Amino acid sequence: MKLAPASLMDRIPTPEECHELMEKYCMLPNIIAHSQQVMRVSLVIADNLKNRASINRNLVMAAALLHDITKTRSLKTREPHDQSGGELLRELGFGRVGEIVRQHVFLLDFNPHEKLEEREIIHYADKRVMHDRIVSLAERVEDIIQRYGATEEIKNRIRQNESKAYAIEKKIASSMAVDLDKTIQIIQHAK
Repeated sequence: MKLAPASLMDRIPTPEECHELMEKYCMLPNIIAHSQQVMRVSLVIADNLKNRASINRNLVMAAALLHDITKTRSLKTREPHDQSGGELLRELGFGRVGEIVRQHVFLLDFNPHEKLEEREIIHYADKRVMHDRIVSLAERVEDIIQRYGATEEIKNRIRQNESKAYAIEKKIASSMAVDLDKTIQIIQHAK
């Protein structure tokens, strides 16, 4: 599913607004740390693309910071935090950010042959960050299976998502002006 063009009622929150929302919706410190690391990975990708003009850096930053905006409350309610987070952000007037948040767990309508999109960057970066550590896709998928794979159906869905994550990784790598793995390792060792 493509993101709809920005309307007059749709805007991107500033970094300050993102941090205010993180506080307002009581994001736990570990979830904030995860989101900040997802933002770092996302921005290093966005900043090192062959054609940086095709990606909205502010949209990437905001979506990365807010992708788990309802994760804390979902620990109690068991709601799908990707869906509730997307809906919350749409209601707040951040429609494009909300749509990316809605797709950060399961990306819809992925096409490896079209230009790279912000939602693909966020989806991928989230799959590379376990807690606040950058890990391989394989390590992150095993962690997700351990934590959320209560049934074979869920495990199969996670494995299907893993295949898509590798295809997104390939798409990102081919869109970058530098080596993806080396660039991400720089973040990992900078901490």
